[in-house]
Amino acid sequence: MNEVKAKKFLGQHFLTDENIAQRIVDSLSGSTPNVIEIGPGMGVLTKYLIGKQELNFHVVEIDRESVAWLHEHYPTLDVIEGDFLKLDLNTLFQDTFTVIGNFPYNISSQILFRIFDCRNQAVEVVGMFQKEVAERVAAGPGSKTYGILSVLLSAFYDIEYLFTVHEHVFNPPPKVKSAVIRLTRNDVTSLECDEKLFVQTVKAGFNQRRKTLRNALRSAGLPIEKVDETVLGKRAEQLSVQEFIQLTKSIQSCL
Repeated sequence: MNEVKAKKFLGQHFLTDENIAQRIVDSLSGSTPNVIEIGPGMGVLTKYLIGKQELNFHVVEIDRESVAWLHEHYPTLDVIEGDFLKLDLNTLFQDTFTVIGNFPYNISSQILFRIFDCRNQAVEVVGMFQKEVAERVAAGPGSKTYGILSVLLSAFYDIEYLFTVHEHVFNPPPKVKSAVIRLTRNDVTSLECDEKLFVQTVKAGFNQRRKTLRNALRSAGLPIEKVDETVLGKRAEQLSVQEFIQLTKSIQSCL
């Protein structure tokens, strides 16, 4: 089977460096035995994960040829054929779980939004992303790469940029560098504001990030009468997670 052809439409590039594969797997903390790998392909990470007998290990793969290959080479492996973005994780795991993978570039942000939705169960994520996406997720306030995912994820996770991965260790080689990051669930159980409104506020601020928050929030139809003028004069990229929480509380008091 031509593995490149099988995955081309998914935007996935196959990791060929075994040392990096081992390093990614070794980045798991082991905080929970429940692990799901997204997009295993030809099993470059899978082979190291399946050897860990203590794991309750599953993989989810959308490509039929890859699924057949995995069944043939790992007959005892639980292979879920389907789309991770549509998978009902509540039926798969009753407890907490970890997500790992060399994520397809074209859906990596969607995967992270899905992780955010499952934040009370997904206690750890170790993944390879396009370097630009990894930097964006790990960015802090004041950075030009700081954005929606930076704020939403860092509200509930400690985020670590682990290492950069160069183009030549993939087949086919991507045109950009990649990076591995780790998200570890922090102690925050809930925010001090309406969490749906928090998400709405963060998205409104960054959807028009060149505008001040006054104009960006007003354009999104959010009430700003009780928001501090100093905050309204800033741009979204200047606010920390805690400041976004306070902003959300001010908006909430207007509703």
